[in-house]
Amino acid sequence: MPATAEATSRYVERRPAFRDKAFYRTVFDLHVSSLGIGTYLGAADDDTDRSYTDALVAAGLGGINLFDSAINYRNQRSERCIGAALQHLQREEFVVCTKAGFLTPDAVPGFLEADDVVGGMHSLSPRFLADQIERSRVNLGLDTIDVFYLHNPETQLSFRTRAEFETRIRRVFAYLERLVDQRKIRRYGVATWDGFRRKDLLSLPRLTEIAVEEGGLEHHFRFIQLPFNIGMVEAFVDQPENVLEAAARLGIVVVASATLLQGRVLAQMRNAVRELLPGLVSDAQRAIQFTRSTPGIAVALVGMGRPEHVLDNLGVAKVPPASRAGYLKLYQ
Repeated sequence: MPATAEATSRYVERRPAFRDKAFYRTVFDLHVSSLGIGTYLGAADDDTDRSYTDALVAAGLGGINLFDSAINYRNQRSERCIGAALQHLQREEFVVCTKAGFLTPDAVPGFLEADDVVGGMHSLSPRFLADQIERSRVNLGLDTIDVFYLHNPETQLSFRTRAEFETRIRRVFAYLERLVDQRKIRRYGVATWDGFRRKDLLSLPRLTEIAVEEGGLEHHFRFIQLPFNIGMVEAFVDQPENVLEAAARLGIVVVASATLLQGRVLAQMRNAVRELLPGLVSDAQRAIQFTRSTPGIAVALVGMGRPEHVLDNLGVAKVPPASRAGYLKLYQ
């Protein structure tokens, strides 16, 4: 069973202090924390597995109910850590997201043909993605993945023409709609790095148009993930219509990755930002607050590999996000 409206609502109601500070958001029929836990970094070893699993359990018990991973994160081990953590939690209260597209050691199916792969590393073949989703379902211990992302699909554009790329996206979207019908995934989207930061790569309106053509007006292409932090604000400032505005118009949920950019954004924290984001005790919390206060962003992802990281970052749950007027002052 996927995350449900009733279960996620109960999860929020058990945390009235966070609820009353607007820590939770309504995403379609689900209630999700505006801080999500990412699982990208770390060694592929048992000690890191134990630490991640403990962090995920701490996050789930502490008030974070969106978990993000990918099959290639730590060579499938991060997905398995989420699966292990969910054994200690109520699965229906958690929105679990994962990704596929990159070839992962020990997870490359033997049926791949030369035309299925670009650069020796990336595939959008529906058969390949079906294989990856099955592996992810096993790793996560889930019947249904709440959000499945195509992982950096813009990689294909370094090797294929725009027309070839759109043909492949169309096939993939049509196939993912079938997987929704089979309840293997609930919704799908694209998780990108440069895809929406460079205007010559992905167009969200065009991707949505393809989704409508393949899945109808009730299509399930409903999520995008992109980097957004103090030093990477393109999704908010681009003109004439920025990505966040386009997503709101098209009914697409935006999840921000690289909220802390592995800590590198902390060096860019200005005193003016500190003053405009009061009530927080560290620049890491202020960086998280900046991203989750951005109009149009539903969830800010932060990699948290230890329980103490979770507890520190949950400090933002006690402080309401900045108002739109207050947020805009950060750009003056």
